Amino acid sequence: MFSLSEENYLKAIFHLQRNKNEEVSTNALAHEMKSKASSVTDMLKKMADKELVIYKKYQGVKLSELGRKTALEIIRKHRLWEVFLVEKLNFSWDEVHEVAEDLEHIKSKKLISELDEFLGNPKRDPHGDPIPDANGNFLVINKALLNQLNEGDEGVFVGVKDSSTEFLQYLDKNNIALGKRIQVVEKESFDSSMQIKIENKATVNISKQVSENLFIKSI
Repeated sequence: MFSLSEENYLKAIFHLQRNKNEEVSTNALAHEMKSKASSVTDMLKKMADKELVIYKKYQGVKLSELGRKTALEIIRKHRLWEVFLVEKLNFSWDEVHEVAEDLEHIKSKKLISELDEFLGNPKRDPHGDPIPDANGNFLVINKALLNQLNEGDEGVFVGVKDSSTEFLQYLDKNNIALGKRIQVVEKESFDSSMQIKIENKATVNISKQVSENLFIKSI
């Protein structure tokens, strides 16, 4: 049994690691956790004592096998609860993150197993992120950020990098939804803003900041 703070740290380290063997800097983790570097260091030492992380002073931290397994369990719970809130309780996709942040710390494995079965074993959450199975395995798809595409390129919108309420509401306002086909009509060399076409119909102008937060799968 680990504390709520320890679970939040595990999840943050998992998201900051690009691969299993990459070490995350203390400063990067402090920024993610909105905490002082000294406080982060103290927490990492405690977590290392519990064999959740491998921490090396001045080098950074990475998850141990136990830490990675625990992080995936937390992420699995979070994303399953998001699906439940959207599909069964009629929450919108911009409302579920904070609620799921609380629900992810429920310890009952039976509850999560029954929830997964009740939902039909979903593979992706409402934001397009993969849901790990009970063994920590999850579907990986080849995707790229929209800003990496060139004029004339097109693909399917499959996920967001920024899942903040404000950004998701912006996407709703502009009818940019998961599963829709997006084509780059024009890309400005000056500021990398774009004109995109959605489902070969509506044309929308978006900023570089927006294009840097939309994941696209090639078709």
